[in-house]
Amino acid sequence: MRQMYRALLVAIVAVTWLGCSGSSSGPSSAGSTLNVMIKDAPFADAKAVLVTFSEVSAHVSGAGGFTVLPFSGGGTTRTCDLKKLATSQDVLGTGTLAAGHYTQIRLVVTSAVLYFDNASAGPACAAAIVAPAGLSAQIGVSSGDIKLNREFDVTASGATTILVDFDGNQSIHIEGNGTYMMSPVIAVVSVQ
Repeated sequence: MRQMYRALLVAIVAVTWLGCSGSSSGPSSAGSTLNVMIKDAPFADAKAVLVTFSEVSAHVSGAGGFTVLPFSGGGTTRTCDLKKLATSQDVLGTGTLAAGHYTQIRLVVTSAVLYFDNASAGPACAAAIVAPAGLSAQIGVSSGDIKLNREFDVTASGATTILVDFDGNQSIHIEGNGTYMMSPVIAVVSVQ
């Protein structure tokens, strides 16, 4: 009888140990999806405002660095027509982040162009947007590295969505010599 209890105890310990050991198919600290969405309060004096982003990333708290989020659609850049984002929103970047506490979202703007005569065709954001015909003006970007200080947590389950508002009217101004400059004004609207 004693041997039977011992055998049963060994079997229970073995099953418990196997059940608690790691498994490649079980949950991990990989975290979940972070979606960065964009909308706009557009620049009023143009029919299209094409802004190209070269990076969207998130900063993990502590000694961690920035994790780059892939652009929706898989391109190396993503261009958005801010005028089309006045009444809608689109995905800027999306990817999986490790579970943890994050302190910042970073967006890098590489170029911007105003189009005065015609609206752009196609989606609000894409890897590339065909430039509309007509009068246009390059916009100088004074500092395209924008850090949005907004803390958020990524858990091991579920998705986190951050909505940012690119304020075109506040961001774009005309210089005394007639050239356009951009100092991007972007705010986090919500974290869900």
